[in-house]
Amino acid sequence: MSLVLRWAVLAGAFWITTLIVNGIQIKDGAWNYFWVAALFGLINTFIGSILKLFTLPAVILTFGLFVFVINAAMLMLTDRWSDVITIDSFTSALIGSLLISIFSGIANKLIKRA
Repeated sequence: MSLVLRWAVLAGAFWITTLIVNGIQIKDGAWNYFWVAALFGLINTFIGSILKLFTLPAVILTFGLFVFVINAAMLMLTDRWSDVITIDSFTSALIGSLLISIFSGIANKLIKRA
């Protein structure tokens, strides 16, 4: 799957998540969703990968659930580094990271089948 298509899927997952979770807001405009998706993807790729490696024992002990905490922290870091996205609390980030993972995972599976 091409990088642009994954980027669009992640932007769509952010859009759906902002509709559901009240604590996450992204300024209006489709390009803002693409910007947040690109920034989150970069942060999650580089910093998130290192964190997942260092916290591997916690991930194993929680049967992988600690990955959602790491993703929520990466979402909060995206909020910190961008003025386009606003996240009210860590709970909103945790719920948002769970929903983003679900929606992007489903969309990626559907795209691979097509």
